[in-house]
Amino acid sequence: MSWLQALVLGLVQGLTEFLPVSSSGHLRIVSEIFFGDDAGASFTAVTQLGTEAAVLIYFRHDIGRLLSTWFRGFASAAIRRTTDYRIAWLVIIGTLPIMVLGFFLREAIRTPARNLWLISTTLIVFALVLAAAERWGPQRRKVDELTVRDGVLMGLAQALALVPGVSRSGATLSAGLAIGLTREAATRYSFLLAIPAVVAAGVFSIPDVFARGGAGLQPTVAQMVVATAVAFAVGYASIAWLLRWVAHHSLYVFAGYRLVLGGLVLALLTTGTIAAT
Repeated sequence: MSWLQALVLGLVQGLTEFLPVSSSGHLRIVSEIFFGDDAGASFTAVTQLGTEAAVLIYFRHDIGRLLSTWFRGFASAAIRRTTDYRIAWLVIIGTLPIMVLGFFLREAIRTPARNLWLISTTLIVFALVLAAAERWGPQRRKVDELTVRDGVLMGLAQALALVPGVSRSGATLSAGLAIGLTREAATRYSFLLAIPAVVAAGVFSIPDVFARGGAGLQPTVAQMVVATAVAFAVGYASIAWLLRWVAHHSLYVFAGYRLVLGGLVLALLTTGTIAAT
């Protein structure tokens, strides 16, 4: 991996991680189109540590309050009746599906799932899912109205993002809108829900990303650090932007973008301009 590749891919990760457009899909597509190779699932997982660090800092007060409430809830029945205590448990419950499936499907995620035919197809299919959720979702409920059923459903939706092209935020936003959450509520819960799974995946992928002798772009330690730092800086800015956007705009623009990108990749694959694997 060159320094240019590390910088570009870190930038792409930061720009796309929180948008419902699939950061893993974008890293795979950009790697293939511009660099003729795949940066790999481990590189994606490690750079996500940068963007999740941005989430931890941006939502530090919310996260600190939820953690404090969760621990204090073990000794207080009154605290166990609070909204923060329930939401803390819902984040834990919603994390379980992706943790379990990610463990058992980790080899499929690293190679077969990174096929560009699959990624372009999921970009298009889940663009339609996102548009349908935006169009028909009631969008009335707030975060403090989340139930265990909601946490399970959004957790299952998040697990779909193990397939590049689906988009973690896109799947959870679609599920949130479908069960009646407002865009703002679905977005905030989506940010919190991603933290345990993404951090765990990134930490466990650190040894793999530096393994030598494998296929694909392989960064040095310095390149990996810089790419992750770029993802953090850009990702932090994109959090604030996305929260402002969803408060006043629909998600149709992201659905349209996914359709165009998916169609473009299909065209490049069909003409033999790029390789699927």
